[in-house]
Amino acid sequence: MWQIVEDDLSGAAIRALLEVHFSGMLANSPPGSCHFLDFDGLNAPDVTFWSIHCGGELAGCGALKMLDARHGEIKSMRTAESYLRRGVAARMLEHILTQARRRGLERLSLETGSGEAFAPAIALYRRFGFVDCPPFGDYRPDPFSRFMTRRL
Repeated sequence: MWQIVEDDLSGAAIRALLEVHFSGMLANSPPGSCHFLDFDGLNAPDVTFWSIHCGGELAGCGALKMLDARHGEIKSMRTAESYLRRGVAARMLEHILTQARRRGLERLSLETGSGEAFAPAIALYRRFGFVDCPPFGDYRPDPFSRFMTRRL
């Protein structure tokens, strides 16, 4: 049974998963090209962070950052290693899309890496209707970044 809950990032399991996320980003892109939110950033007032669980076990996470009243950004999508290729990311992405629509957002965007390690994430986003776009918000062009967006 899958359960998605708003998470305050205080639990050891979610903190460990996010440490894996941070390390993975830094292992696949230069530090200046890594745009993940740290723990403080994920606890900011304009960010809502969720964890997804299966049978009480942490399976993944994701967040929605409000850029303005009509535009949101997906942040910190990560699946726990033992749950890869089991639909966790798709469930979380569906949840974020639903929450964005409930908030009245018109557009949802994201930044992800451009290297081979990010190919599964890019394929997932494309499957959900995201298309490439120019940098948005405070982002600047970067060969290690791919920017994607979709209308809601």
